[in-house]
Amino acid sequence: MSNEAYVPRPDRLLPAEPATREIARTLYERMRDQPIVSPHGHVDPRLLLDDEPFRDPTSLFITPDHYVNRLMVARGVDLADLGVGRGPLGEADSRKAWRLLAEHWHAYAGTPSRYWMEHEFHEVFGLDTVLSPATADAMYDQIAAKLAEPAFRPRALFEQFRIQVLATTDDPVDDLVAHDALAADPDVTGRVIPTFRPDKYLEAGREDFRELTEALGAAAGVDTGDYSGFTEAMRARRLYFREHGAVSTDHAHRDVGTRRLSEAEASRLYAEARDGRIDVLGATALRRHLLADQARMAADDGLVMTIHPAVHRNHHRGMFERFGADVGFDIPHTVDYVDGIAPMLNDVGMDPGFRTVLFTIDETVFSREIAPLAGVYPSVYAGAPWWFIDAPDAILRYRRAVSETIGYSRTSGFIDDTRAFCSIPARHDMARRMDAHHLAGLVAEHRMRIEDAAAIADTLPDQQPREVFKLEEGR
Repeated sequence: MSNEAYVPRPDRLLPAEPATREIARTLYERMRDQPIVSPHGHVDPRLLLDDEPFRDPTSLFITPDHYVNRLMVARGVDLADLGVGRGPLGEADSRKAWRLLAEHWHAYAGTPSRYWMEHEFHEVFGLDTVLSPATADAMYDQIAAKLAEPAFRPRALFEQFRIQVLATTDDPVDDLVAHDALAADPDVTGRVIPTFRPDKYLEAGREDFRELTEALGAAAGVDTGDYSGFTEAMRARRLYFREHGAVSTDHAHRDVGTRRLSEAEASRLYAEARDGRIDVLGATALRRHLLADQARMAADDGLVMTIHPAVHRNHHRGMFERFGADVGFDIPHTVDYVDGIAPMLNDVGMDPGFRTVLFTIDETVFSREIAPLAGVYPSVYAGAPWWFIDAPDAILRYRRAVSETIGYSRTSGFIDDTRAFCSIPARHDMARRMDAHHLAGLVAEHRMRIEDAAAIADTLPDQQPREVFKLEEGR
């Protein structure tokens, strides 16, 4: 079985019932070749700016992908053996990591990671074998040979993938030179836009909070010695990002509290934070107030506010100290949107300039909280399943959970949220198949006309995220 040919099924992820599958096929065909619009992700813009060949299969598929790495760690593999935290690997170590993936490949059966990677192996690299210890070296050599070809450099793949918009995630003090260079390059066929990510500048309990505020002030040309200066600097940097193509801001704190403080209390706590004297309760209160400030700024400057809270970052201290962040040890916990964002929505939720997209990793929140909020507030949209739940079954459950309340028009469009560049088309294709699956079921059950399902299929992959993220407003 290890040498069995891999043959992707054209009807994969579509309904098993023949009549419903036929409807789904028709709907999927309407979505399949639409361009990719990716309004939230983590690809480094310098990848496209430099357009250097990918180094090797391991650095492309394994090392940067915490989806892949975390299951390997759970099975006893050392992250260092996968290249994490080590910089560029030599040939022997890169091949060793690839063989480790092959050795554990059976453990990925049924996971979206395996689904995406097999899509990449076949659709992008033209491979027709199943990864296993017996095929690992040959597949490594085939992929490595492809990576040496001009057609497999980042910009060529960017065009091949039909990516029209790719949003990155960027520090508020970034000069965005890479984005400017890409925007000015006529050979870049799509838009690569920055996203404003101010999280660490709002976390008043950080030991480096003073240094962060000073860096923010230096980037904005503003004295951030007090709260009013910090607010002015944050507003200036948001506008800088907007002028350089950004359409959204990204926020991911432990909770989603947005309770405002008085100006005097906010100023006092800010001073304490700068001096390193703030306690845990004060730091939490100030962070919630500063997040509410971001919402007010969003109402003024029009940047869409995406929120994805309730993750315990770097759950294992030793792994964080050894390998750093974003290596698979971020674990979800519960979130309360209804009470958490009530102050924010009472403040700016009905403001025509404000828009927010709410994400969760707790599926119960879709039907209980997010859909009802998006079904009444004109500023609120339901974010697609992401991170731990950007998987076929979860996407289908999401559609079933929210569609009865808000249909499709109050949802974000698919969000790939990835650092793994070659997985982008695989993830978007998966989402389109699952949307066709869901729509076909509604048609087959006579709950939706085929004409309405076709109209949704025509707009969902491309037009919907453009509208939600204001991508056609000339910025």
